[in-house]
Amino acid sequence: MTITCSQLLEKYSQAWLGATVHPFLQQCHSGTIQHSQFNTWLVQDYLFVVEFTRFVARVLANAPTDHFDVILGGLSALKDELNWFKDKATSRQLNLETKPQPACRQYCNYLEMVSDMPYAVQVTALWAIELAYNQAWQLPGIMPQPYTEFADRWGNPNFTEYVKLLEQLADEAMSKSSQDAQFQAESVFLEISTKEKDFWEMAFF
Repeated sequence: MTITCSQLLEKYSQAWLGATVHPFLQQCHSGTIQHSQFNTWLVQDYLFVVEFTRFVARVLANAPTDHFDVILGGLSALKDELNWFKDKATSRQLNLETKPQPACRQYCNYLEMVSDMPYAVQVTALWAIELAYNQAWQLPGIMPQPYTEFADRWGNPNFTEYVKLLEQLADEAMSKSSQDAQFQAESVFLEISTKEKDFWEMAFF
């Protein structure tokens, strides 16, 4: 039987909860997060998105042509996002030329590993990463200033629609993949859930 994205969310609901509900986000919502903690996360997230952009490009390289439109749309959005990070760093007087913390480095290294896996696994990973951000910034509710624009960036309806399209691509690719690839995708989904949780926690170190 072919596994689907919705089945992964149901099977690993506890792990997914850890990826999308975290004290970091709750403290942003309550306005109690320390500026230094948020800034730590912001810089590390920029470093991650740089490598994530490379990962999405590799997914595109392996995708069937009828999947190009959706993935290219994601790459175009990442171009704007990287420039947005630079603007935020300037306004907050942050140095983006810094070393990744262990959780960030391990996540980026993991994406390189996934890049060598079948396309169905890669696109499932892409969906899971984007869904994690989409849900994580939506679940706390309306974010107060100065975190409103961050929640809007990843929790807005257009981004939600993009994630739904990625889910369709992943489900289609999985339906045509081998049983081994489906097992790999399941393992990758669980690992991404763990790494997303670790990434939020990095802000407190």
